[in-house]
Amino acid sequence: MGHHHNHDHSHHQHHGTGNIKVAFFLNLGFTLIEIVGGILTNSVAIISDAIHDLGDSLSLGLSWYFQSLSSKKGDAQFSFGYQRFSLLGAVINSIVLIVGGIFVLQEAIPRLWEPSQPNAEGMIYLAILGIAVNGAAVLRLRKGSSINEEVVSLHLLEDVLGWVAVLIAAIVMQFVDAPILDPLLSILITAWVLWNVYRNLRKSFKILLQAVPGDKDITELKRQIQQIPEIANVHDIHLWTLDGEKDIFTVHVKLDQVVDFQKQAAVKATIRQILAEQHIEHVTIEVESEEEDCEQIDCQ
Repeated sequence: MGHHHNHDHSHHQHHGTGNIKVAFFLNLGFTLIEIVGGILTNSVAIISDAIHDLGDSLSLGLSWYFQSLSSKKGDAQFSFGYQRFSLLGAVINSIVLIVGGIFVLQEAIPRLWEPSQPNAEGMIYLAILGIAVNGAAVLRLRKGSSINEEVVSLHLLEDVLGWVAVLIAAIVMQFVDAPILDPLLSILITAWVLWNVYRNLRKSFKILLQAVPGDKDITELKRQIQQIPEIANVHDIHLWTLDGEKDIFTVHVKLDQVVDFQKQAAVKATIRQILAEQHIEHVTIEVESEEEDCEQIDCQ
């Protein structure tokens, strides 16, 4: 049974945690300003953004916690390590945003029929501040690579775009009597958020259900391994991903003749080389000789 694992995640894990921490404090501080601002300006678009931001703050807090937890190495309880915990953060975040989105829609939809005039000037100032704060957080997280940082930077990017929309609507309302723009905008922001939540949940559940990573072709990998001269048969292939970044591969190969350990090691090295080209670094290879009948011991 060959086993090889050598991959240092700790550096960018630590970096990811730092990024999320900065974004969390920026976001939480700003959410409080925003709730007060939304009430003072009587703007449902700003209140909807505040709910969304409050969801983001909670999400960021969870992500920060899970991201730091996910850098822990494997132990007796979680032998693969804690990477999947960051995925849990992504799922909880998504649920929080769905609940927030429903709340916002309940507030905004009735206002389409009875719009009340918000304070456009106050909205303009809040929007400029919102673009600056969230923009800084996005730039910080854009450098990250985990699915968690991706989800979080998506939230913050939504906020930036939301604030750009609030700014435009507020400028229009400053000159034109169009209070309906406020709830309309609120509904659009929420719909966009919910669409992205759906996409992220789909991605997270695929990983949790151990689907083959989307960028890998298991049939092609099998074909390449099968082409190694000494190999008679390749079966029982499994490929899944721990967290969207780190892929795991197991395979049984049957050799066409009895070979010594050196020859076996060479075959394994060739298989590892093929997989390394696809950035698959956690590999387990079971080598069988021609006499072994794998089928009797329940290999697929």
